[in-house]
Amino acid sequence: MERLGEPLAFPAEAAEGRRARRTVRERAVKVLGEGALLDDVELMSAEAIANAILHGTGFIRVTLCTDGRRLRVEVADGGPARGDVYGDPYGDAHGRSRLDHGRGLTVIDALADEWGLDQTPRRTQLWFEVDAAPAPSHA
Repeated sequence: MERLGEPLAFPAEAAEGRRARRTVRERAVKVLGEGALLDDVELMSAEAIANAILHGTGFIRVTLCTDGRRLRVEVADGGPARGDVYGDPYGDAHGRSRLDHGRGLTVIDALADEWGLDQTPRRTQLWFEVDAAPAPSHA
């Protein structure tokens, strides 16, 4: 897959997250065009970025890639916030499990064609893909 611009890197702050979400939309429209799928990608990106801001550490990195048929969005951070201190390597600084908190993953699971969560103590990457090509119409 080919990258759509340079990866975005920003601190875990809400204003930066909103800016990143807008940038995802600006880049994704080049592959998807306007429409409901673009709105879905923006929503999934917002959820993934919010999870990284709330539960991750370090800078957040957002990367978009395409092969012309699929669009992939990756959101990575420096890993779970001090989860080992609380006995859960996948928990956050508040002792909550990253895997079942909030609605973000539920939204992504419902809207993405494929998605995954790759997590280690030093890095968390949530990615999702959508088909860029419109489905054939059955007229």
